Amino acid sequence: MAISRAQLAKELEPGLNALFGLEYNRYENEHSEIFEEESSDRAFEEEVMLAGFSTAPVKNEGNAISFDDAQETFTARYTHDTIALAFSITEEAVEDNLYDRLASRYTKALARSMAQTKQIKAAAILNNAFNTANPVGDGAALCSAAHPSLSGNQRNLLSTAADLNETSLEQMLIDIAGLTDERGLKIAVRGTKLIIPKELQFIAERVINSNLRSGTADNDNNAMKNMGMLPEGAVVNHFLTDTDAFFIKTDAPNGFKYFNRSPIKTAMEGDFDTGNMRFKARERYSFGVSDWRCVFGTPGA
Repeated sequence: MAISRAQLAKELEPGLNALFGLEYNRYENEHSEIFEEESSDRAFEEEVMLAGFSTAPVKNEGNAISFDDAQETFTARYTHDTIALAFSITEEAVEDNLYDRLASRYTKALARSMAQTKQIKAAAILNNAFNTANPVGDGAALCSAAHPSLSGNQRNLLSTAADLNETSLEQMLIDIAGLTDERGLKIAVRGTKLIIPKELQFIAERVINSNLRSGTADNDNNAMKNMGMLPEGAVVNHFLTDTDAFFIKTDAPNGFKYFNRSPIKTAMEGDFDTGNMRFKARERYSFGVSDWRCVFGTPGA
């Protein structure tokens, strides 16, 4: 349905002082703090987890050497969504508008809608991190106590759900340091960045950046700050919906991925029969996770 003069009645009359509602600043590209961007030229992308070998056993004198098998374990698939939105304006509404160029104003609104949709879809990966109905490649939730592997179940979930504080954050960093690969071999992974909703930003600042321990009568130094833990600090994502869930992003490779299949394109055309002007925006992309070891989380107490 086209935007007609009926929806723009005040813009057709003299005496209007201001038009407002489309000038707000917006949260830009918050997904880039979490996801690594790659390009794609196909309908979907797949990334396969490989399992190497277990620890080497002792070979007794005269006995045959032991053989082990490497194999594939699970596949993470990224299926690109097509995101598109359009609007149409009648010829008469364009002719009779007294105050502004309708096309340029609503084209900006269209860009805002497309940008916010991308942030919502990116944040959905973490908003669904504890939901088994939205599994990652191995069939478990992104943050789970039961990620299947050849060495048994593994976890990237705090064993006892807790709110953000010094104790819970330290325990998560300790657990991250104990992560292993698919065969149970220890891997050198560390937490790099705290990802939080807006409700936790002040707590995070006190816990991470205070010179002394936060919320205690002790005169101890802030160990996390002095040891250089979380070198990238904390980042607020305004599209996270759980007010007490928080996450630590790690430096494990091939974790959060954003595949850009087709960058945003805009187009406009006039309709010969009606005279209406039509405008559209379209892009294709996907967000997901390959290796769940890229994140450690808790839903809060």
